[in-house]
Amino acid sequence: MPKPVLLTVDDDPGVSRAVARDLRRRYAESYRIVRAESGRQALEALSELRLRGEDTAVMLADYRMPEMNGVEFLEHAMDLYPYARRVLLTAYADTDAAIRAINVVDLDHYMLKPWDPPDEKFYPVIDTQLDAWARTDRHPPRELRVVGHRWSARCYEVRDFLARHQVPYHWLMDGDPEGAQLVAAAGSPELPLIVTADGTTLCAPSDAELASAIGLSTTPSTGFYDLIVVGGGPSGLGAAVYGASEGLNTVVVERRALGGQAGQSSRIENYLGFPDGVTGAQLAERARRQADRFGAELLQAGEVTALEARGNARVARLADGTEIAAHAVILASGVSYRRLNAEGVDDFVGRGVFYGAALTEAPSCADEEVAVVGGANSAGQAAVHLAKYARKVHVIVRADGLERSMSHYLIEQIAETPNIEVHTGKTVCAAEGADRLERLTFAWPGGKKTIDAHWLFVFIGAEPGTGWLDGFVERDQNGYVLTGPDLVAGGRRPAGWPLVRQPYHLETSVPGVFAAGDVRAESMKRVASAVGDGAMAVALVHRYLEQA
Repeated sequence: MPKPVLLTVDDDPGVSRAVARDLRRRYAESYRIVRAESGRQALEALSELRLRGEDTAVMLADYRMPEMNGVEFLEHAMDLYPYARRVLLTAYADTDAAIRAINVVDLDHYMLKPWDPPDEKFYPVIDTQLDAWARTDRHPPRELRVVGHRWSARCYEVRDFLARHQVPYHWLMDGDPEGAQLVAAAGSPELPLIVTADGTTLCAPSDAELASAIGLSTTPSTGFYDLIVVGGGPSGLGAAVYGASEGLNTVVVERRALGGQAGQSSRIENYLGFPDGVTGAQLAERARRQADRFGAELLQAGEVTALEARGNARVARLADGTEIAAHAVILASGVSYRRLNAEGVDDFVGRGVFYGAALTEAPSCADEEVAVVGGANSAGQAAVHLAKYARKVHVIVRADGLERSMSHYLIEQIAETPNIEVHTGKTVCAAEGADRLERLTFAWPGGKKTIDAHWLFVFIGAEPGTGWLDGFVERDQNGYVLTGPDLVAGGRRPAGWPLVRQPYHLETSVPGVFAAGDVRAESMKRVASAVGDGAMAVALVHRYLEQA
């Protein structure tokens, strides 16, 4: 097999030769070095490599090149070699452009010139990129097929599950010729029908069966860990990264998809370090890769149904009966959207009514009238995203304005979007239709209005879903987990607390069990604070283990 290629492109011949020289000195034995002096020349070289079946491991592109700058080159080069690692070479003045490139081409690294000495500033970066490339599965994904009914709630759940795990699939209606043929060949089973790339069929699979079929890890590798993290949203992934990177044998158990509610966001624009915003899916995927690189074990489609203290061990029981134990646990299970209490709404869940599913369903809303219920950031982000597809977006808010719970930048975006109409002081009171949602009625003191709407997206606050913790840790009246100072307010001590010391800041009423992110009482309900909670909880786990 030919050696994989390291490609460098720079319009300055001196710099181009220097980069190629440094690459050859260290990597010539295992890689072939290809040098180009323009983006167009580099694309021609990549096209030839592609035709010859040769692989490219790393592409290093200078930012300031005439005709086609480094970002534009990498954007085109991604189509030829999507798995090659992308590095942008920049001057100090170009760092803003490099940061923007992170979102445009999913940049892997940007490197400031000059990088002397290369042993300190150049080779460690290339070593990291080559290691990541070597561990990447570079076989093109083979699409699986999903056959079902367009307005089946379970079919929607399966498609949403696949989309949130970034699994490509081909959707077929059961009435389509190909779909009907597959259903008949499978013996007319219960839908949805999943046909994998190798021809295996799954009839109405559970999430766990689906996760296993698409190659997700669903079974723990051992029975005992240093740290169990319950939940894979921003706080859980933050805990996984910091726990695993600091030497704790860490496992994350996520019930649905990594990223949590934040992972469904069309664009997060106020997260530190992403001045042009980042999608929730991008942020979740980067965090997953980071946690995986540090050695954290990520179990998906697994649900923790009970926790128990057995001496110094903390034992988690999963829905399938499996038990795993650890020295410490971090509860990072987040929240779910509160159900909308309106006549007929429950009848159309997955058939026009969706809870936090704007990303998955938005393309299907083309030229339709849609409604978004809620006044916080998640609702605002969904409305702005849906407005790119829908003819009109109605934002229905119970409060008298958006200022109470929505960030200012989103309020401005909504005001500047002509096909978004905000209805303040109103509530949804009824949903009607036959096989799917067809009409929506919202009301206000003294009036009602019915609109033809086939899509309703609900973002009305959150519920922690902590009933499974009943009798194990203390919670507030809304079900949020109490920690640290909230447990000892007024000089009291948690019931049954066995230690002389007070609970640490994020520690629950059970020593060694911590809470982070939205599930914690009085948390900030922001992605950045959730990640901070996860990191802080790991630091407190270390303190707990030192004194245990």
